[in-house]
Amino acid sequence: MKTSKLSADQKPDKPARRKRKILPRLRRRKKPSNHVGLKPGEGWHKRNFLAEVVWPSLFERRTGERRAPEFPDLADGQVSLTWIGHASFLLQSPGFNLLIDPNWSRWLKVIKRLREPGLELNALPDIDAVLVTHAHFDHLDRRTLRKIAAEQPIVVPRNVGGLVQDLGFARTHELDVWESVQLGPVRVTMTPAHHWGARMLADSHRGFGGYLIEAGGRTIFHCGDSAYFPGFAEIGKRLPVDVALMPIGAYDNPSKREVHMTPEDALRAFVELGAGTFVPMHYGTFQLSYEPAWEPPSRLIECAGAQGLLDRVCFLREGEPRVF
Repeated sequence: MKTSKLSADQKPDKPARRKRKILPRLRRRKKPSNHVGLKPGEGWHKRNFLAEVVWPSLFERRTGERRAPEFPDLADGQVSLTWIGHASFLLQSPGFNLLIDPNWSRWLKVIKRLREPGLELNALPDIDAVLVTHAHFDHLDRRTLRKIAAEQPIVVPRNVGGLVQDLGFARTHELDVWESVQLGPVRVTMTPAHHWGARMLADSHRGFGGYLIEAGGRTIFHCGDSAYFPGFAEIGKRLPVDVALMPIGAYDNPSKREVHMTPEDALRAFVELGAGTFVPMHYGTFQLSYEPAWEPPSRLIECAGAQGLLDRVCFLREGEPRVF
């Protein structure tokens, strides 16, 4: 049986092809200035951080104690600092209580806290405001922040506000470097740092930095996390710093990247700041790098002594208020 061919105009229409929906390419958000490189340093793979540091630390007993502090009555021109541990501080001025980088967690994922917080959360006075220097888990601890939040303001770097807006704070202030906000009698200015702010792999647009805090007639500088960079002199030129809270640990980094200061770097930064008193922090609480916990304070004492600056270094004990 013959089949007749259909002419071109008789052929049935082919179903129209469904057009693929092409999603617009996501724009890369600009990284903040002074962002450290993410490429591991030479030889980073020759050591095993999990085997050498994380695994043995699981069997270490936590040391330190949670104190019941007696917070001092402050006169005009005085401030009080209480070190909680790591980079966490309670800063008090007459009539105002400020928490910086509060972290009461016992674990950072698999990394164990090796020193107890200096005081219990419920021993804190009423907190008037909170500052967070950047989004890393050891500085921005959502569980702690949720417990502290009581309709007070919180200050964070640019592009970090989304991480804290659901925790119970009345208002979130996002600052860029050199921007300021007035919190009652306290003025806070964000300062530059040489670090990075990503909480995960794909959010390197998040800001980071330190803070100049003008409170009770004094100026306190909280460095946040930073490698050494030539910006500390500029910070000191903006405001005379009475007390500088400087990180001295986590410098023997598993990735071999220069993201934190050695004690010698921190002392150099302190001198360039022109600050009055050096308060060490960011050591001994969480084992984030290869150097042993005793090494950072020991190296700081040695280099400060060699430069005739030991009388300007003030080590705080966790949970003990110190008046400046």
